[in-house]
Formats: sequence, structure tokens, C-alpha cells
Amino acid sequence: MSKVLFWFRRDLRLASNQALQDAVNNGASEALFFVCEKQWQIHKTSEIQIDLLKRRIDYLGGKLAELGIKLHVVDAVDFKQLPLKFNEFITLHGFTHVYANREYEVNELNRDAQCSEFDAELRLYDGDVLCQPGSVVTKSGEMFKVFTPFKKAWLSEFSQRTFPLGKYLHTSFTPTKWQSPDILKSDGQSEKWPVDDNTLSQVVELFLESKLNDYSEYRDIPSIKGTSGLSPYLALGFICATDLIARIQQRIPDILLRTKTSAFVYINELLWREFYRHLMYVFPKLCKGKNFNEKYDAVIWLDDETAFTAWCEGNTGYPIVDAAMRQLNQTGWMHNRLRMIVASFLTKHLLIDWRKGEAYFMNKLIDGDLAANNGGWQWAASTGCDAQPYFRIFNPITQSEKFDPDGTFIRKYVHELEWVPAKYIHFPHDYIRAVGKQCYILPIVEHKEARARALDAFKV
Repeated sequence: MSKVLFWFRRDLRLASNQALQDAVNNGASEALFFVCEKQWQIHKTSEIQIDLLKRRIDYLGGKLAELGIKLHVVDAVDFKQLPLKFNEFITLHGFTHVYANREYEVNELNRDAQCSEFDAELRLYDGDVLCQPGSVVTKSGEMFKVFTPFKKAWLSEFSQRTFPLGKYLHTSFTPTKWQSPDILKSDGQSEKWPVDDNTLSQVVELFLESKLNDYSEYRDIPSIKGTSGLSPYLALGFICATDLIARIQQRIPDILLRTKTSAFVYINELLWREFYRHLMYVFPKLCKGKNFNEKYDAVIWLDDETAFTAWCEGNTGYPIVDAAMRQLNQTGWMHNRLRMIVASFLTKHLLIDWRKGEAYFMNKLIDGDLAANNGGWQWAASTGCDAQPYFRIFNPITQSEKFDPDGTFIRKYVHELEWVPAKYIHFPHDYIRAVGKQCYILPIVEHKEARARALDAFKV
């Protein structure tokens, strides 16, 4: 007689989770989540994201109990021990089938391969993507290496398809009780980010109702809340991209054909997320710290720990860079436009290896996501899959003038510049010197010199 279990990973939702619903339809009244603290440390998962994850698991435990499903939370330490813990668990409880959503990183794929060798059948779904990785390919059957052709091919396949709005989990089981285990104890770091479904639904609806139609106009301005704010929930699977597109289609049925609209600009961001997931699956070297474009293996990065520390701490002497890094350090989140600016500054102005920035981001971000983080950093460093050549180097001063024109965002995080007029705040050093009030660190590099140095390094 079969006995079915559902295994939660980064798919922590009760709606739009086909693997979970299928497991329940086949009799699953128990679910499993592995806590892997050591593995999370190896993967440089931030403390704030771990706290958010634990709060969500605790919440899910209670909601599942109301639905008559018992959630087991097991300490597996790391992926070396997890397969053994998995086998012990399914053997002890007599499970014959385990349903789960697939994860595409190398370590996770190896983990699943080991778990597939045991007696219980492991059934994996593609629940965190819009379509199966590796299914959107060129005419010759290869993975696209540039985003725009990938997007065109994806739209050619899906632009006239209506994505289904996921249903909330339904069961016929008798409700039970949930007792939160000590291993899920929260330290409160992520308390500003809600984890309950009612509030999350309101957050999504607020974005769709009040921000979506103006998304393209305001998304690059860090001083206002012009982005969706949904990235932490996408990263841990509280919500999914398929459901977001379905909700947008309810408002704009032909949105996938209206590629020039503001609303589609947000869809485009979801497609970038999809693109990076497909890339990581097809090119597993991206999980191993390798350049996507191997010709840039010849770039000689500078091993300047002083400069790297200044960048990490927000003490570079470039206000927009420093404000962005201080936002990250203080809140665990950074505006997307600023991520591009600081990544370009580290890899081009300071000529420091993108891998160091990638790791630092993962160790701080509440929305840390290996595929998107790796893709963004390699894009900024010009080592990734990008049609734009190496000479794209963001000027932090002009970027600041364009996207924070009155210095509102800078003043919020670089308090020593609160008194500087907007005309001078983007690079205030001459003004500060003139008024005799030296209160801000001098720039650690000169823009033109740093740009020339980067161009020379990448010409190799």
C-alpha cells in the first residue's frame, strides 16, 4: 500500500503549488522540511533570509495543521547528511512516494539524485519556473546565450497562453495541532517582512493596483517604493512567477502581446529571472564560480582588501555607492538599480573579482537567489551572457544625478551629507572643501583613471 509525503524546499506556499496538491490528492497527510544550517552557511545564505524562512515554515506548520497535514521539521545539518536523514525518515514512517519541486543548482541536483536511490519514489515537478529549463532553445537546439533572443522565443511560445491562477491547497483531512519546534526560533531580523498569506496577498494586490501601470517610470528611483518589493517572497517560493503573470493577465488579458507597456516591463523582469534559472541548469559551471564567457578568464583582478572593505562598508567616497551599500547592510535589501551601480563600481572602478561581490550580496540579501545573483554580477562584470561588450562602465556620479536627482536617497543613508545642497551632493568633495567642513571620506579612486584601468584590463 502506498504512503505519500510532500517535501518542502524553496516552494513555501500553499497556493499555486501543483506538486503539493497532487501529493495531497494521492493521500499525503504529512509534509517534510529539512533545516540545513551548515549547508546554508556554505551557500552564504544571509541570516536575515534564514530568519524569514524559519518564520514562514513556522507559519506553514500552523496552516497545514488546520488542513489536517502534519509538518515534520528535521535537522539535516548539510547536504552530506541529508540523504541519510531522508532515508531514515522515509524508512521509519513507511513512505513509498515523495513529491517535491525541483531545484536546479548543482548541489541540490546531486542531493536529489542521491535521494532518488532509496526505496521511496521521488517525483519532482518544475514548480519554480514558467517552463521547464532547457525547453526554450535556438533552432539548433541550444540554450540561448543572450536574453533578448530568449525572451522572443519564450513569447513566441507563450504570448497567447493564459496562465492559470493557482488555487489554495484543499484537503479533506481532520485538522490537527502544530507545535513550533525550537529549531525554528526566530531572532526577529526579518520581522518587517510579513509571512502570512493574507498580508502577502494584500502586498501583491497593492503592487498590481497602485504600482504596475507606473512601474517603468518609477522602478529606477531608489528614494520611492517603485519596485514590486516581492523579491524575498519569490526567492523562497512564498509566491511564484506563474501566479503573478496570471494575476496581471486578469487585469490585462493580452499583456504578453503588449510588450511596450509599463506593465510588461515588470513581466520582463520575471523573464530575466527565468532566463537565469535556465542558464544555471544548462550551464552548471555557473554554480561553481566560473565565468560564463571564458575569454574573460584572462582578466587579472586586483586583490585590494582595503578597497573591498571600503566598498562593503559604504565608504568609497561616491555617495550613491555608499548609500546603497549602507542600505544593504542596515536592511538586508538593496534597490535593483543600485545593485547594478555598486556591482559595476566594484568590478570596473575597483577591478575586484565579481565573485567577492556575489558572495557578499548572498551573505546580506534577504532575497538572495543564486541564479539571479550570479546572473546580475556577471552581467555587471561583463563576464556573463550579454550582448553588451566590456566597455559598459556605469559612471556613479551621472547615475546618481539621473536616478536620485535631489539626493533624497543619499541623505537617508549617508547622514554626513544631509546638509549638502542637491547641486553638489552627487560628488560633494569640492563643495565640502570650499566650505571648510570636511565630513565625508575622500574618493578611493578617480573615475576617469579607474575607467581607463578597467578598459585596459578587459582588453586582454
